Amino acid sequence: MSETTPSLALPLLAAAQAQKHVTHNEALLLLDAAVQLAVLDRTRTTPPSTPLAGDRHIVADGAGGDWAGQSGAVALHDGTGWRFLFPRPGWRAQVVAEGRSVGFDGIAWRDALATSLSGAGVGLRVEEIEVDLAGAAVTTGLVIPDRAICLAVASRTLVAVTGASAYRVGTAGEPGKFGDELGAAVGATNIGVIGPQAFYADTPVVVTAIGGAFTGGRLRLALTTLAFTAPDGPAPEPSTGRAVLAGLEAEGVRRVLSGRLPDDSHSPLSGKAS
Repeated sequence: MSETTPSLALPLLAAAQAQKHVTHNEALLLLDAAVQLAVLDRTRTTPPSTPLAGDRHIVADGAGGDWAGQSGAVALHDGTGWRFLFPRPGWRAQVVAEGRSVGFDGIAWRDALATSLSGAGVGLRVEEIEVDLAGAAVTTGLVIPDRAICLAVASRTLVAVTGASAYRVGTAGEPGKFGDELGAAVGATNIGVIGPQAFYADTPVVVTAIGGAFTGGRLRLALTTLAFTAPDGPAPEPSTGRAVLAGLEAEGVRRVLSGRLPDDSHSPLSGKAS
């Protein structure tokens, strides 16, 4: 009989096993990490300096330190060290720092609603920015990407607009594309739905004053697009999905746990990095 479950590699209790609570608690810890998976971020290559118990991150490519060799894994801090869960195709995770969901396709985590076997995909993205208003127009840092389909730009007035009686939201070539004569008072909103329309160059969103130049005010803008990725080239075999502690070794080899060989009451998972 296998020592672990087939999907999440949770350790199983053995007949007449001593210290059953150790194996049981190990399984609960890994299950707690994998269920309702939400990671703090997916861009780190080294662990944070002051992690909290329960913190989870998707390890970025080129990781080092305690995360060396764990690219693509979910790193979990258990309060004393790092453990790693290796995803299976179909896993999904919410990335808190980005406010978006990503899926694992067997090769990589992708920001996509759907993907092909070669990694081509389509993703629904929402980007948000706050803009301070000054002058006749403001070219914002909110950019419609090249080769994306724009669905809408929504706006909310956070701080009352002064100097201008109203404003437009659009692009340099079409100043009112996402809304015209928009309200200057705090709380005024607009959902500027368009086409949808494909864009073939990076295109900044522009806010233009009406009735005079801006002397103050702040807006929050949200851009919604469909973004696309091309198929990948040759790729390694998809991950089978495993949950382990830090430090990989070959299958079937017993690992060192906290500096000693585990006895039969411990899960056959690898050593932990503190």
